Amino acid sequence: MSTTELIEDLQEVLPAALIAVEQEERAFALAQRKAKVYAASSLVPKEYANNIGNVMIAENMAKRMNADTLMVMQNLFIVHGKPGWSAQFLIACFNTCGRFSAIKYRFTGQPGTPERGCVAMAIELATGEVMEGCEVTMAMAKAEGWSTKSGSKWATMPEQMLRYRAATFLIRATAPEIGMGLHTAEEIQDTVEAIQVNPATQQRKAMPLNIEQLQQAVDGE
Repeated sequence: MSTTELIEDLQEVLPAALIAVEQEERAFALAQRKAKVYAASSLVPKEYANNIGNVMIAENMAKRMNADTLMVMQNLFIVHGKPGWSAQFLIACFNTCGRFSAIKYRFTGQPGTPERGCVAMAIELATGEVMEGCEVTMAMAKAEGWSTKSGSKWATMPEQMLRYRAATFLIRATAPEIGMGLHTAEEIQDTVEAIQVNPATQQRKAMPLNIEQLQQAVDGE
């Protein structure tokens, strides 16, 4: 290719490239202005207050999930050093994604017995196919050690925990991209081995988001 041809090619490509850069700069400036509003609010968790960078990361996640930014900031927790969504938020995202019907539940076995179980179901709107997650039972909860941990909600509200875990399994198997690869805070609390903590931190099993830990988890580092 001659120098003249190269110059002609660059003249064709550069204007489009410059337009793309300008559009990106405008989008970044807009996101920054929106982030300033959130950062100045008293309703956001303390990790985002007066921290525009953290808010912009939350905005990015909300956009990728088609979710509300404030909802993302208020429903992401760190449990034993791992970031996780609240189960209610993950279920809400699935129910409103537009690809499936709202999750329904089918219970099996008798209440109060190890055979008591729950299956989460949803209909794929494009095909009409009924999608089912695997059955979660109280026997499974005991075998996995979920119900035997100190302070476990499985002992005090088993029906609700069966719903949460069954829905989580359905979502992970059917549409894992909704959760962006993160587990729920309840799963992490159930599955991570108990750790030694001092009295000052013992009450902080579920802490608000540490943004650096979240970014590492999302990026797969």
